Amino acid sequence: MATVRRYDSLDALSNAAADELAAIARDAVAARGVCTVALSGGSTPKRLFQLLVGRGRDALPWDKVSLWWGDERCVPPEHADSNYRMAREALVDPLGLDTQRVHRMPAEEPDHELAAVTYQRALLAALGTPPVFDYMMLGMGPDGHTASLFPGSPGLDERERWVIANPVDSPLTKGKTTRITLTASVINAARHTRFLVAGADKADSLAAVLAGPRDTMRYPSQLIAGTDTVWLVDDAAASKLGGTT
Repeated sequence: MATVRRYDSLDALSNAAADELAAIARDAVAARGVCTVALSGGSTPKRLFQLLVGRGRDALPWDKVSLWWGDERCVPPEHADSNYRMAREALVDPLGLDTQRVHRMPAEEPDHELAAVTYQRALLAALGTPPVFDYMMLGMGPDGHTASLFPGSPGLDERERWVIANPVDSPLTKGKTTRITLTASVINAARHTRFLVAGADKADSLAAVLAGPRDTMRYPSQLIAGTDTVWLVDDAAASKLGGTT
């Protein structure tokens, strides 16, 4: 059974996530001298980023934290839809983090496959093979996708590569597009994986992912089952979970 932690609001969820990230970062730095973090996009982590900024530069050993991304839209880094831009504006710039430790996906490259290969090479050079993150931050969409592993997309079957250009076709992406994303293999290799899920629009898919039959092509979040995978959810998202928690 999945480990689920339920909170009464997005703020409560985000504060708990901030506490835990700080503890994981300190432990990782003590053990290995660095903490590697894969960030997610979307609206839910933005509140976490704001809280981390509010806690100040000394709340985490930021000088030894390396930031990566779980996925990215194929847009320039200044584009309004860029996951990198959101994190830069909400977290990186306000805290004045060292840009040498911020590793964005080069998703604006016209050759999407090359962009994925380039990011994979950087990952392997920094984290080894397989690349093991200390903290994998994930969200989940109303359709059950996570990172850019969308229902029915070819990336769900990928077992060899760590980073791919995944063709997707979804109402959430407003039709056909391509996303650069980590694969389930590297996500599941992380030491700590945390899903942050908030909002009533996630209630049906959250119940299906956690309590329904296994159908990973329909609910890709079911692919994620790393050593320490925990779901932090608010009451609105958890409203149809019943006794799962």
